[in-house]
Amino acid sequence: MIEPDSASQSRFGWLFSSISLFVISLIATSVFWSLRTEGGFWTELGFVLSTAVTIAILIGEACDPFADAAQWVGVQLRVPSSVRGATLDAVASSMPELFTGIFFVTVALTGSSDQAARLAESAQGYGSTIATCAGSSIYNLVLIPAVCAITVSFYRPSQPYVSIERDVVNRDGMWVIVVQFGLLYFLFQDKLHWWMGVVALVAYAIYVSHLYLATLAYRKKIAAANIEIDEPEDEASVLFGWFDIKLNRVTATLVLLGATIVAAAACYLLVELTNSSAEKLGVSPFFVAVILTAAVSSIPDTFMSLGSSMRGDDSGAVSNVFGSNIFDICIGMSIPLMVCCYLNNWEPVSLVGEDGETMAGVVGLRVLLFFLSVCALSSMWYFRKITRNTAFVFCGLYLIFVGYAVVGGMVERGFLTWGQG
Repeated sequence: MIEPDSASQSRFGWLFSSISLFVISLIATSVFWSLRTEGGFWTELGFVLSTAVTIAILIGEACDPFADAAQWVGVQLRVPSSVRGATLDAVASSMPELFTGIFFVTVALTGSSDQAARLAESAQGYGSTIATCAGSSIYNLVLIPAVCAITVSFYRPSQPYVSIERDVVNRDGMWVIVVQFGLLYFLFQDKLHWWMGVVALVAYAIYVSHLYLATLAYRKKIAAANIEIDEPEDEASVLFGWFDIKLNRVTATLVLLGATIVAAAACYLLVELTNSSAEKLGVSPFFVAVILTAAVSSIPDTFMSLGSSMRGDDSGAVSNVFGSNIFDICIGMSIPLMVCCYLNNWEPVSLVGEDGETMAGVVGLRVLLFFLSVCALSSMWYFRKITRNTAFVFCGLYLIFVGYAVVGGMVERGFLTWGQG
């Protein structure tokens, strides 16, 4: 494991003063809120962005102690670093995508009584779920590795790049390809049925079984070699690090439950912000969710991977990216789909409107999800590392994705048209 440079660590410490950012964003949100009645577009945009930052910090602060407790559990169970990154870390950092998906569906159905209206509203709600999870998948696979590589290029002079182990790419990268091709297949269907969610859950169960076999092999290896395992920190920091909770079986369970409740509440606020901002902007929630909601819900993934890479644990950082993508697709999209179908008497979710047109944004999302995933995974598999220059290329790829969402929203509002002079 690569040790970070201590001088660089002090230079970057200010980046993680979340309490300062939280106070600033809270003040900004209050100011923009007071100006909303008089302000125009830029005031509304400032309110949306400052509120999004506030919610992102709340989600991050909920996921941090969850991750501490999950790491403690993982080391107690002698789970290897790469497997912890792909499972425990991924679950800890991907809770927001699951909760936002469920809330998008349930909030959309609130107040709808007519069956046809319920089906239409639930389709739009699940469309936002697709946008969030697919957008988060692209964010995780493209932007997070770029952020980690750029940071360690300054922070870790001894190895100024993120190294990628062959085993991690061959194991977790293969699963990412499998589940993303499965997602693409489902998105090319006119309707999404509840059994598709079951298929995704079964796929995740097989993935976890695969990782369990890797864990058993790791335990045999350390037992045969008599390798000493570093004991995990037995404390979890809560409330912006003001308090530390000593971890044992009881307190670890309470931390996991408490963090889950806080994260769920923050995700509900994120869903309300997405829907209200989409209404204000006059666009489908899909285009807001694919960038704003996806990015905010992926903040824990970002800091989880960034923290791992800064500790020198590149395997954990990359595994978290892959594992989060697999969780988002197999769990974050399947459970909301099953909830949506259940609330509509097991009727499927239609991706095609009454006019015969595919749901706004889905067509472009299919193409970009495939293109950007192939570019990122091919680079990781071929070079086995992400340098600063590669990171800048990844950032450019993500800007293409942002441009798609912006142009899609402008087309929907009528600011741009296709095929007309």
